[in-house]
Amino acid sequence: MSALRENWRIGVLVVLLLVSTVALFVPGAPPGSTDSEGAGGDQLTNLQYGIELSGGARIQAPVVGMTAEGVDVAPDEQARAQSAIANRLGVDPIDVEIRPATQQGQNGTVELFNENVTRAEFRTALEAEGYNPSTVRQGVTDATRTEMVSDIEEKITTSALSGGRVQEVNSPGGRNFISITAPGRDAEELIDILEERGVVRVYAVYQNDTTGNWTHQQVLSQEEFARIGNAQNPQNSGPVVPVTIEQSAAERFQNDMAEAGFGNGVSCGARPENHDSVESINSTCLVTTLNGQPVFIGGVRPSLGQSFADGSFATDPQFQMETTSMDEARELELSLDAGRLKSDLDFEAGNRNSLSPALADQFKTNSLITGLLAVLAVSLVVYGRYRRREVALPMIVTALSEVYILLGFVALAQYPLNLSHLAGFIAVIGTGVDDLIIIGDEILQQGKVDTGRVFQSRFRKAFWVIGAAAATTIVAMLPMVAFPLGDLSGFAIITIVGVLIGVLITRPAYGDILRNLVLDE
Repeated sequence: MSALRENWRIGVLVVLLLVSTVALFVPGAPPGSTDSEGAGGDQLTNLQYGIELSGGARIQAPVVGMTAEGVDVAPDEQARAQSAIANRLGVDPIDVEIRPATQQGQNGTVELFNENVTRAEFRTALEAEGYNPSTVRQGVTDATRTEMVSDIEEKITTSALSGGRVQEVNSPGGRNFISITAPGRDAEELIDILEERGVVRVYAVYQNDTTGNWTHQQVLSQEEFARIGNAQNPQNSGPVVPVTIEQSAAERFQNDMAEAGFGNGVSCGARPENHDSVESINSTCLVTTLNGQPVFIGGVRPSLGQSFADGSFATDPQFQMETTSMDEARELELSLDAGRLKSDLDFEAGNRNSLSPALADQFKTNSLITGLLAVLAVSLVVYGRYRRREVALPMIVTALSEVYILLGFVALAQYPLNLSHLAGFIAVIGTGVDDLIIIGDEILQQGKVDTGRVFQSRFRKAFWVIGAAAATTIVAMLPMVAFPLGDLSGFAIITIVGVLIGVLITRPAYGDILRNLVLDE
Protein backbone atom coordinates (compact mmCIF):
# COMPACT_ATOMS: atom_id res chain seq x y z
CA MET A 1 0.00 0.00 0.00
CA SER A 2 2.89 2.35 0.82
CA ALA A 3 4.49 1.73 -2.60
CA LEU A 4 1.17 2.37 -4.31
CA ARG A 5 0.75 5.63 -2.40
CA GLU A 6 4.23 6.78 -3.30
CA ASN A 7 3.79 5.94 -7.00
CA TRP A 8 0.23 7.09 -7.51
CA ARG A 9 1.31 9.38 -10.36
CA ILE A 10 2.48 6.37 -12.34
CA GLY A 11 -0.90 4.77 -11.65
CA VAL A 12 -2.70 7.83 -13.03
CA LEU A 13 -0.51 7.66 -16.15
CA VAL A 14 -1.39 3.98 -16.68
CA VAL A 15 -5.12 4.65 -16.23
CA LEU A 16 -5.03 7.48 -18.78
CA LEU A 17 -3.16 5.25 -21.22
CA LEU A 18 -5.92 2.66 -20.88
CA VAL A 19 -8.64 5.30 -21.33
CA SER A 20 -6.82 6.58 -24.42
CA THR A 21 -6.67 3.04 -25.82
CA VAL A 22 -10.44 2.70 -25.42
CA ALA A 23 -11.03 6.11 -27.01
CA LEU A 24 -8.74 5.25 -29.93
CA PHE A 25 -9.70 1.68 -30.74
CA VAL A 26 -13.09 0.70 -29.26
CA PRO A 27 -15.80 1.33 -31.90
CA GLY A 28 -18.44 3.76 -30.73
CA ALA A 29 -16.52 4.80 -27.59
CA PRO A 30 -16.29 8.49 -28.60
CA PRO A 31 -19.74 10.01 -29.29
CA GLY A 32 -20.35 10.16 -33.03
CA SER A 33 -17.42 7.94 -34.00
CA THR A 34 -19.69 5.25 -35.49
CA ASP A 35 -20.55 7.65 -38.31
CA SER A 36 -16.95 8.52 -39.09
CA GLU A 37 -16.36 6.21 -42.03
CA GLY A 38 -16.66 8.08 -45.27
CA ALA A 39 -16.63 11.42 -43.49
CA GLY A 40 -12.93 11.79 -42.77
CA GLY A 41 -12.73 8.92 -40.29
CA ASP A 42 -10.12 6.21 -39.89
CA GLN A 43 -11.25 2.62 -40.42
CA LEU A 44 -8.71 1.27 -37.88
CA THR A 45 -9.10 3.89 -35.16
CA ASN A 46 -11.65 6.43 -33.96
CA LEU A 47 -9.53 9.34 -35.18
CA GLN A 48 -11.11 11.93 -37.46
CA TYR A 49 -9.10 13.57 -40.25
CA GLY A 50 -9.57 16.92 -41.94
CA ILE A 51 -9.38 17.39 -45.68
CA GLU A 52 -5.56 17.58 -45.67
CA LEU A 53 -5.36 13.97 -44.44
CA SER A 54 -8.55 12.46 -45.89
CA GLY A 55 -9.26 14.50 -49.01
CA GLY A 56 -12.24 16.75 -49.48
CA ALA A 57 -13.14 20.40 -50.01
CA ARG A 58 -12.83 23.65 -48.11
CA ILE A 59 -14.63 26.86 -48.97
CA GLN A 60 -14.08 30.23 -47.33
CA ALA A 61 -16.47 33.03 -48.24
CA PRO A 62 -17.66 36.28 -46.65
CA VAL A 63 -21.33 36.86 -45.89
CA VAL A 64 -23.08 39.16 -48.35
CA GLY A 65 -24.27 42.31 -46.63
CA MET A 66 -23.59 45.75 -45.20
CA THR A 67 -24.26 47.26 -41.79
CA ALA A 68 -25.49 50.70 -40.76
CA GLU A 69 -24.39 51.47 -37.20
CA GLY A 70 -25.80 54.00 -34.80
CA VAL A 71 -29.42 53.44 -35.83
CA ASP A 72 -31.79 53.22 -32.88
CA VAL A 73 -35.20 51.78 -33.73
CA ALA A 74 -37.81 51.34 -31.01
CA PRO A 75 -38.88 47.71 -30.52
CA ASP A 76 -42.48 48.43 -31.50
CA GLU A 77 -41.27 50.14 -34.70
CA GLN A 78 -39.00 47.35 -35.96
CA ALA A 79 -41.54 45.58 -38.18
CA ARG A 80 -42.72 48.83 -39.78
CA ALA A 81 -39.17 50.12 -40.28
CA GLN A 82 -38.05 46.83 -41.79
CA SER A 83 -40.87 46.88 -44.33
CA ALA A 84 -40.42 50.58 -45.11
CA ILE A 85 -36.65 50.33 -45.67
CA ALA A 86 -37.11 47.24 -47.84
CA ASN A 87 -39.74 49.01 -49.95
CA ARG A 88 -37.50 52.05 -50.51
CA LEU A 89 -34.65 49.81 -51.64
CA GLY A 90 -36.84 47.48 -53.67
CA VAL A 91 -35.68 44.36 -51.80
CA ASP A 92 -37.39 41.54 -49.94
CA PRO A 93 -38.14 42.39 -46.28
CA ILE A 94 -36.14 39.32 -45.19
CA ASP A 95 -33.06 41.10 -46.59
CA VAL A 96 -33.34 43.75 -43.86
CA GLU A 97 -32.38 42.91 -40.28
CA ILE A 98 -32.83 45.41 -37.46
CA ARG A 99 -30.98 44.80 -34.21
CA PRO A 100 -31.90 47.11 -31.30
CA ALA A 101 -29.39 48.79 -29.03
CA THR A 102 -28.04 46.57 -26.23
CA GLN A 103 -27.97 47.39 -22.54
CA GLN A 104 -24.16 47.63 -22.71
CA GLY A 105 -24.50 50.94 -24.54
CA GLN A 106 -23.94 49.70 -28.07
CA ASN A 107 -26.02 51.47 -30.70
CA GLY A 108 -28.57 49.63 -32.78
CA THR A 109 -27.77 48.38 -36.26
CA VAL A 110 -29.61 47.82 -39.53
CA GLU A 111 -28.19 45.14 -41.83
CA LEU A 112 -28.92 44.72 -45.52
CA PHE A 113 -28.34 41.34 -47.15
CA ASN A 114 -28.42 42.30 -50.81
CA GLU A 115 -25.40 42.76 -53.05
CA ASN A 116 -27.24 44.90 -55.62
CA VAL A 117 -27.61 47.93 -53.33
CA THR A 118 -24.78 50.42 -52.82
CA ARG A 119 -23.79 51.97 -49.53
CA ALA A 120 -24.97 55.38 -50.72
CA GLU A 121 -28.41 53.98 -51.62
CA PHE A 122 -28.62 52.24 -48.26
CA ARG A 123 -27.78 55.44 -46.35
CA THR A 124 -30.25 57.46 -48.44
CA ALA A 125 -33.07 54.99 -47.67
CA LEU A 126 -32.32 55.13 -43.94
CA GLU A 127 -32.23 58.93 -43.93
CA ALA A 128 -35.52 59.03 -45.84
CA GLU A 129 -37.07 57.05 -42.98
CA GLY A 130 -35.71 59.50 -40.41
CA TYR A 131 -32.60 57.61 -39.31
CA ASN A 132 -29.09 59.04 -39.40
CA PRO A 133 -26.53 56.22 -39.18
CA SER A 134 -23.09 57.05 -37.82
CA THR A 135 -21.41 54.68 -40.30
CA VAL A 136 -22.39 52.40 -43.15
CA ARG A 137 -19.80 49.69 -43.69
CA GLN A 138 -19.41 46.60 -45.79
CA GLY A 139 -19.91 43.38 -43.88
CA VAL A 140 -22.37 42.04 -41.33
CA THR A 141 -22.47 41.96 -37.52
CA ASP A 142 -20.90 39.32 -35.29
CA ALA A 143 -24.40 38.12 -34.35
CA THR A 144 -25.29 37.50 -37.99
CA ARG A 145 -22.07 35.56 -38.63
CA THR A 146 -22.76 33.42 -35.57
CA GLU A 147 -26.28 32.69 -36.85
CA MET A 148 -24.89 31.89 -40.30
CA VAL A 149 -22.44 29.38 -38.83
CA SER A 150 -25.29 27.68 -36.94
CA ASP A 151 -27.61 27.68 -39.98
CA ILE A 152 -24.94 26.28 -42.32
CA GLU A 153 -24.09 23.56 -39.79
CA GLU A 154 -27.78 22.63 -39.69
CA LYS A 155 -28.02 22.61 -43.48
CA ILE A 156 -24.91 20.42 -43.85
CA THR A 157 -26.06 18.06 -41.10
CA THR A 158 -29.49 17.73 -42.69
CA SER A 159 -27.96 17.08 -46.12
CA ALA A 160 -25.86 14.07 -47.07
CA LEU A 161 -22.60 15.90 -46.29
CA SER A 162 -21.92 14.27 -42.92
CA GLY A 163 -18.64 15.10 -41.21
CA GLY A 164 -18.64 18.72 -42.37
CA ARG A 165 -17.26 21.50 -40.18
CA VAL A 166 -18.24 25.17 -40.14
CA GLN A 167 -16.42 27.97 -38.37
CA GLU A 168 -15.79 31.69 -38.54
CA VAL A 169 -12.24 32.73 -39.48
CA ASN A 170 -10.44 36.07 -39.77
CA SER A 171 -8.04 36.91 -42.56
CA PRO A 172 -4.81 38.83 -41.86
CA GLY A 173 -6.42 41.88 -43.52
CA GLY A 174 -9.24 41.90 -40.97
CA ARG A 175 -11.97 40.42 -43.19
CA ASN A 176 -14.33 37.87 -41.70
CA PHE A 177 -15.08 34.63 -43.53
CA ILE A 178 -17.24 31.58 -42.99
CA SER A 179 -15.11 28.47 -43.50
CA ILE A 180 -16.85 25.22 -44.50
CA THR A 181 -14.95 21.95 -44.80
CA ALA A 182 -16.33 18.62 -45.99
CA PRO A 183 -13.99 15.60 -45.86
CA GLY A 184 -14.37 13.20 -48.76
CA ARG A 185 -16.45 15.65 -50.84
CA ASP A 186 -15.78 18.14 -53.61
CA ALA A 187 -16.28 21.89 -53.69
CA GLU A 188 -19.14 21.76 -56.20
CA GLU A 189 -21.22 19.62 -53.83
CA LEU A 190 -20.78 22.21 -51.10
CA ILE A 191 -21.60 25.11 -53.37
CA ASP A 192 -24.72 23.37 -54.74
CA ILE A 193 -26.09 23.20 -51.20
CA LEU A 194 -25.00 26.65 -50.02
CA GLU A 195 -25.31 28.89 -53.06
CA GLU A 196 -29.05 29.33 -52.45
CA ARG A 197 -30.51 30.60 -49.19
CA GLY A 198 -33.36 28.10 -49.15
CA VAL A 199 -36.24 30.56 -48.82
CA VAL A 200 -39.55 28.68 -49.09
CA ARG A 201 -42.92 30.42 -49.41
CA VAL A 202 -46.44 29.29 -50.25
CA TYR A 203 -48.81 31.58 -52.17
CA ALA A 204 -52.51 31.48 -52.97
CA VAL A 205 -53.12 32.94 -56.44
CA TYR A 206 -56.74 33.91 -57.15
CA GLN A 207 -58.80 36.52 -58.99
CA ASN A 208 -60.38 39.35 -57.04
CA ASP A 209 -64.15 39.22 -57.60
CA THR A 210 -64.52 43.02 -57.35
CA THR A 211 -61.62 44.34 -59.42
CA GLY A 212 -60.91 41.30 -61.58
CA ASN A 213 -57.20 41.65 -60.78
CA TRP A 214 -55.10 38.66 -59.84
CA THR A 215 -54.01 38.49 -56.20
CA HIS A 216 -50.77 36.74 -55.17
CA GLN A 217 -51.15 36.30 -51.43
CA GLN A 218 -48.45 34.69 -49.29
CA VAL A 219 -50.19 32.21 -47.01
CA LEU A 220 -47.23 30.35 -45.46
CA SER A 221 -43.54 30.92 -44.75
CA GLN A 222 -41.08 28.18 -43.91
CA GLU A 223 -40.95 29.14 -40.23
CA GLU A 224 -44.60 28.03 -39.98
CA PHE A 225 -43.94 24.36 -40.79
CA ALA A 226 -43.87 22.12 -37.73
CA ARG A 227 -42.70 18.85 -39.32
CA ILE A 228 -41.17 17.98 -42.66
CA GLY A 229 -41.52 14.46 -44.05
CA ASN A 230 -39.13 12.70 -46.41
CA ALA A 231 -39.39 13.41 -50.12
CA GLN A 232 -41.45 10.67 -51.78
CA ASN A 233 -42.41 9.65 -55.30
CA PRO A 234 -45.80 7.87 -55.15
CA GLN A 235 -46.87 5.96 -58.25
CA ASN A 236 -50.24 7.72 -58.51
CA SER A 237 -48.82 11.27 -58.38
CA GLY A 238 -45.62 13.27 -58.81
CA PRO A 239 -42.87 13.72 -56.20
CA VAL A 240 -44.19 15.14 -52.93
CA VAL A 241 -42.94 16.38 -49.57
CA PRO A 242 -45.43 15.73 -46.71
CA VAL A 243 -45.61 18.67 -44.29
CA THR A 244 -47.39 19.60 -41.07
CA ILE A 245 -48.25 23.23 -40.28
CA GLU A 246 -47.56 24.81 -36.89
CA GLN A 247 -50.74 24.83 -34.82
CA SER A 248 -50.42 28.61 -34.30
CA ALA A 249 -50.50 29.20 -38.08
CA ALA A 250 -52.93 26.44 -39.10
CA GLU A 251 -56.17 28.32 -38.43
CA ARG A 252 -54.99 31.48 -40.19
CA PHE A 253 -53.82 29.45 -43.20
CA GLN A 254 -57.13 27.60 -43.26
CA ASN A 255 -59.15 30.86 -43.20
CA ASP A 256 -56.96 32.50 -45.85
CA MET A 257 -57.44 29.56 -48.20
CA ALA A 258 -61.20 29.47 -47.66
CA GLU A 259 -61.54 33.23 -48.25
CA ALA A 260 -59.45 32.96 -51.40
CA GLY A 261 -61.96 30.54 -52.91
CA PHE A 262 -60.17 27.22 -52.37
CA GLY A 263 -62.95 25.84 -50.14
CA ASN A 264 -64.34 23.44 -52.75
CA GLY A 265 -60.98 22.55 -54.24
CA VAL A 266 -59.59 23.96 -57.49
CA SER A 267 -57.76 22.69 -60.53
CA CYS A 268 -54.79 24.53 -62.01
CA GLY A 269 -53.31 24.16 -65.45
CA ALA A 270 -50.15 26.24 -64.98
CA ARG A 271 -46.73 24.53 -64.95
CA PRO A 272 -43.62 25.62 -62.98
CA GLU A 273 -41.35 25.40 -66.04
CA ASN A 274 -43.44 28.13 -67.73
CA HIS A 275 -43.05 30.68 -64.94
CA ASP A 276 -40.01 32.28 -63.32
CA SER A 277 -41.92 34.09 -60.57
CA VAL A 278 -45.19 33.84 -58.71
CA GLU A 279 -46.30 37.25 -60.08
CA SER A 280 -46.35 35.84 -63.63
CA ILE A 281 -49.08 33.32 -62.75
CA ASN A 282 -52.65 34.32 -63.56
CA SER A 283 -54.56 31.16 -62.66
CA THR A 284 -56.26 30.05 -59.47
CA CYS A 285 -53.47 27.95 -58.00
CA LEU A 286 -51.53 27.10 -54.88
CA VAL A 287 -47.87 27.95 -55.54
CA THR A 288 -44.75 26.90 -53.66
CA THR A 289 -41.59 28.88 -54.36
CA LEU A 290 -37.98 28.04 -53.49
CA ASN A 291 -35.68 31.06 -53.56
CA GLY A 292 -38.37 32.93 -55.51
CA GLN A 293 -38.65 30.25 -58.20
CA PRO A 294 -41.94 28.30 -58.43
CA VAL A 295 -41.30 24.60 -57.80
CA PHE A 296 -44.95 23.62 -57.47
CA ILE A 297 -48.00 25.15 -59.14
CA GLY A 298 -51.12 23.11 -58.60
CA GLY A 299 -54.68 22.95 -57.48
CA VAL A 300 -56.26 21.82 -54.24
CA ARG A 301 -58.05 18.50 -54.01
CA PRO A 302 -61.76 18.72 -53.05
CA SER A 303 -61.16 16.85 -49.77
CA LEU A 304 -58.44 19.31 -48.70
CA GLY A 305 -60.56 22.27 -49.88
CA GLN A 306 -63.52 20.99 -47.86
CA SER A 307 -61.33 20.85 -44.74
CA PHE A 308 -60.53 24.53 -45.29
CA ALA A 309 -64.21 25.37 -45.63
CA ASP A 310 -65.53 23.43 -42.64
CA GLY A 311 -62.61 24.31 -40.33
CA SER A 312 -61.40 20.74 -39.81
CA PHE A 313 -57.97 21.38 -41.36
CA ALA A 314 -56.74 23.21 -38.23
CA THR A 315 -57.28 20.08 -36.12
CA ASP A 316 -54.98 18.02 -38.36
CA PRO A 317 -52.94 20.55 -40.40
CA GLN A 318 -51.19 18.22 -42.86
CA PHE A 319 -50.91 18.20 -46.64
CA GLN A 320 -48.43 17.32 -49.39
CA MET A 321 -46.32 19.82 -51.32
CA GLU A 322 -45.83 18.54 -54.86
CA THR A 323 -42.86 19.20 -57.16
CA THR A 324 -41.98 18.35 -60.74
CA SER A 325 -38.95 16.14 -59.94
CA MET A 326 -37.36 14.22 -57.09
CA ASP A 327 -34.36 16.59 -57.17
CA GLU A 328 -36.68 19.53 -56.51
CA ALA A 329 -38.49 17.53 -53.82
CA ARG A 330 -35.22 16.74 -52.01
CA GLU A 331 -34.06 20.37 -52.27
CA LEU A 332 -37.43 21.54 -50.96
CA GLU A 333 -37.24 19.07 -48.08
CA LEU A 334 -33.71 20.23 -47.23
CA SER A 335 -34.67 23.91 -47.30
CA LEU A 336 -37.77 23.38 -45.16
CA ASP A 337 -35.96 21.11 -42.70
CA ALA A 338 -32.73 23.08 -42.34
CA GLY A 339 -34.28 26.53 -42.65
CA ARG A 340 -33.16 29.47 -44.72
CA LEU A 341 -29.79 31.14 -44.47
CA LYS A 342 -29.92 34.71 -43.22
CA SER A 343 -27.85 35.85 -46.21
CA ASP A 344 -25.94 34.52 -49.21
CA LEU A 345 -22.25 33.69 -49.21
CA ASP A 346 -20.05 35.57 -51.66
CA PHE A 347 -18.18 32.64 -53.21
CA GLU A 348 -16.48 34.90 -55.76
CA ALA A 349 -14.85 36.99 -53.04
CA GLY A 350 -13.72 33.92 -51.10
CA ASN A 351 -11.59 30.95 -52.00
CA ARG A 352 -12.07 27.26 -52.43
CA ASN A 353 -9.77 24.27 -52.62
CA SER A 354 -10.10 20.55 -53.00
CA LEU A 355 -7.69 17.73 -52.23
CA SER A 356 -7.89 14.28 -53.77
CA PRO A 357 -8.04 11.30 -51.37
CA ALA A 358 -4.92 9.82 -53.00
CA LEU A 359 -2.84 12.93 -52.25
CA ALA A 360 -4.30 13.09 -48.74
CA ASP A 361 -3.21 9.48 -48.12
CA GLN A 362 0.27 10.46 -49.25
CA PHE A 363 0.27 13.35 -46.77
CA LYS A 364 -0.89 10.97 -44.05
CA THR A 365 1.93 8.51 -44.82
CA ASN A 366 4.53 11.28 -44.94
CA SER A 367 3.24 12.67 -41.65
CA LEU A 368 3.64 9.27 -40.00
CA ILE A 369 7.19 8.97 -41.33
CA THR A 370 7.99 12.49 -40.11
CA GLY A 371 6.67 11.64 -36.64
CA LEU A 372 8.75 8.47 -36.46
CA LEU A 373 11.86 10.36 -37.56
CA ALA A 374 11.21 12.97 -34.88
CA VAL A 375 10.93 10.25 -32.23
CA LEU A 376 14.13 8.59 -33.52
CA ALA A 377 16.03 11.89 -33.53
CA VAL A 378 14.90 12.73 -30.00
CA SER A 379 15.81 9.23 -28.80
CA LEU A 380 19.34 9.51 -30.21
CA VAL A 381 19.85 12.95 -28.61
CA VAL A 382 18.65 11.71 -25.22
CA TYR A 383 20.80 8.57 -25.33
CA GLY A 384 23.82 10.55 -26.55
CA ARG A 385 23.49 12.89 -23.57
CA TYR A 386 23.12 10.33 -20.78
CA ARG A 387 24.66 7.14 -22.22
CA ARG A 388 22.45 5.23 -19.79
CA ARG A 389 19.61 3.15 -21.12
CA GLU A 390 17.87 2.98 -17.73
CA VAL A 391 17.55 6.79 -17.81
CA ALA A 392 17.01 7.42 -21.51
CA LEU A 393 14.45 4.66 -22.14
CA PRO A 394 11.90 5.77 -19.47
CA MET A 395 12.34 9.34 -20.72
CA ILE A 396 11.45 8.36 -24.29
CA VAL A 397 8.58 6.10 -23.20
CA THR A 398 7.15 8.88 -21.03
CA ALA A 399 7.33 11.36 -23.92
CA LEU A 400 5.55 8.90 -26.22
CA SER A 401 2.92 8.28 -23.52
CA GLU A 402 2.20 12.00 -23.58
CA VAL A 403 1.56 11.85 -27.34
CA TYR A 404 -0.59 8.72 -26.96
CA ILE A 405 -2.78 10.36 -24.32
CA LEU A 406 -3.08 13.42 -26.55
CA LEU A 407 -4.22 11.17 -29.41
CA GLY A 408 -6.82 9.66 -27.08
CA PHE A 409 -8.08 13.14 -26.23
CA VAL A 410 -8.35 14.02 -29.94
CA ALA A 411 -10.24 10.78 -30.65
CA LEU A 412 -12.60 11.34 -27.72
CA ALA A 413 -13.32 14.91 -28.83
CA GLN A 414 -13.69 13.77 -32.48
CA TYR A 415 -11.43 16.65 -33.48
CA PRO A 416 -10.48 16.46 -37.19
CA LEU A 417 -6.69 16.31 -37.61
CA ASN A 418 -4.93 18.31 -40.29
CA LEU A 419 -1.25 18.87 -41.05
CA SER A 420 -1.04 21.86 -38.71
CA HIS A 421 -2.30 19.71 -35.84
CA LEU A 422 0.36 17.09 -36.54
CA ALA A 423 2.92 19.88 -36.33
CA GLY A 424 1.51 20.52 -32.86
CA PHE A 425 2.13 16.87 -31.95
CA ILE A 426 5.77 17.15 -33.03
CA ALA A 427 6.10 20.37 -31.02
CA VAL A 428 4.69 18.53 -27.99
CA ILE A 429 7.30 15.77 -28.42
CA GLY A 430 10.07 18.35 -28.53
CA THR A 431 8.93 20.44 -25.57
CA GLY A 432 8.13 17.29 -23.59
CA VAL A 433 11.61 15.82 -23.97
CA ASP A 434 13.13 19.23 -23.20
CA ASP A 435 11.31 19.23 -19.87
CA LEU A 436 12.33 15.65 -19.09
CA ILE A 437 15.98 16.54 -19.81
CA ILE A 438 15.69 19.47 -17.37
CA ILE A 439 14.42 17.04 -14.72
CA GLY A 440 17.17 14.51 -15.50
CA ASP A 441 19.94 17.11 -15.43
CA GLU A 442 18.77 18.72 -12.22
CA ILE A 443 18.62 15.36 -10.42
CA LEU A 444 21.52 13.43 -11.96
CA GLN A 445 24.06 16.18 -12.62
CA GLN A 446 24.06 17.74 -9.12
CA GLY A 447 25.81 14.95 -7.30
CA LYS A 448 24.70 11.70 -5.76
CA VAL A 449 21.11 11.31 -4.54
CA ASP A 450 21.25 9.58 -1.14
CA THR A 451 17.71 10.06 0.14
CA GLY A 452 14.20 10.63 -1.06
CA ARG A 453 14.25 14.10 0.51
CA VAL A 454 17.22 15.14 -1.63
CA PHE A 455 15.46 13.79 -4.71
CA GLN A 456 12.24 15.67 -3.94
CA SER A 457 14.15 18.91 -3.37
CA ARG A 458 15.87 18.69 -6.75
CA PHE A 459 12.69 17.57 -8.51
CA ARG A 460 10.72 20.53 -7.16
CA LYS A 461 13.41 22.91 -8.35
CA ALA A 462 13.27 21.39 -11.86
CA PHE A 463 9.48 21.36 -11.82
CA TRP A 464 9.33 25.10 -11.13
CA VAL A 465 11.44 25.67 -14.23
CA ILE A 466 9.30 23.50 -16.54
CA GLY A 467 6.11 24.88 -14.97
CA ALA A 468 7.19 28.43 -15.82
CA ALA A 469 8.13 27.33 -19.36
CA ALA A 470 4.75 25.64 -19.78
CA ALA A 471 2.91 28.74 -18.61
CA THR A 472 4.87 30.86 -21.09
CA THR A 473 4.00 28.49 -23.93
CA ILE A 474 0.30 28.50 -23.03
CA VAL A 475 0.16 32.29 -22.78
CA ALA A 476 1.90 32.60 -26.16
CA MET A 477 -0.63 30.22 -27.77
CA LEU A 478 -3.80 31.70 -26.24
CA PRO A 479 -4.20 34.55 -28.79
CA MET A 480 -4.34 31.96 -31.60
CA VAL A 481 -7.11 30.14 -29.73
CA ALA A 482 -9.03 33.31 -28.88
CA PHE A 483 -9.13 34.58 -32.45
CA PRO A 484 -10.65 32.39 -35.21
CA LEU A 485 -7.52 31.76 -37.30
CA GLY A 486 -8.44 28.43 -38.87
CA ASP A 487 -5.76 25.74 -38.68
CA LEU A 488 -3.50 27.97 -36.58
CA SER A 489 -6.10 27.76 -33.82
CA GLY A 490 -5.99 23.97 -34.09
CA PHE A 491 -2.19 23.97 -33.80
CA ALA A 492 -2.44 26.13 -30.68
CA ILE A 493 -5.12 23.89 -29.10
CA ILE A 494 -3.09 20.72 -29.66
CA THR A 495 0.03 22.35 -28.24
CA ILE A 496 -1.76 23.71 -25.16
CA VAL A 497 -3.48 20.40 -24.36
CA GLY A 498 -0.19 18.54 -24.87
CA VAL A 499 1.65 20.92 -22.53
CA LEU A 500 -1.07 20.54 -19.87
CA ILE A 501 -0.95 16.73 -20.12
CA GLY A 502 2.83 16.91 -19.74
CA VAL A 503 2.87 19.22 -16.73
CA LEU A 504 -0.03 17.59 -14.90
CA ILE A 505 0.49 13.91 -15.79
CA THR A 506 3.65 12.74 -17.56
CA ARG A 507 6.32 14.95 -15.90
CA PRO A 508 5.27 13.97 -12.35
CA ALA A 509 5.02 10.31 -13.43
CA TYR A 510 8.54 10.45 -14.86
CA GLY A 511 9.69 11.94 -11.57
CA ASP A 512 8.36 8.86 -9.72
CA ILE A 513 10.02 6.55 -12.25
CA LEU A 514 13.36 8.34 -11.95
CA ARG A 515 13.14 8.38 -8.15
CA ASN A 516 12.75 4.61 -8.06
CA LEU A 517 15.70 4.15 -10.43
CA VAL A 518 18.01 6.53 -8.58
CA LEU A 519 17.20 5.37 -5.06
CA ASP A 520 17.47 1.69 -6.06
CA GLU A 521 21.05 2.36 -7.16
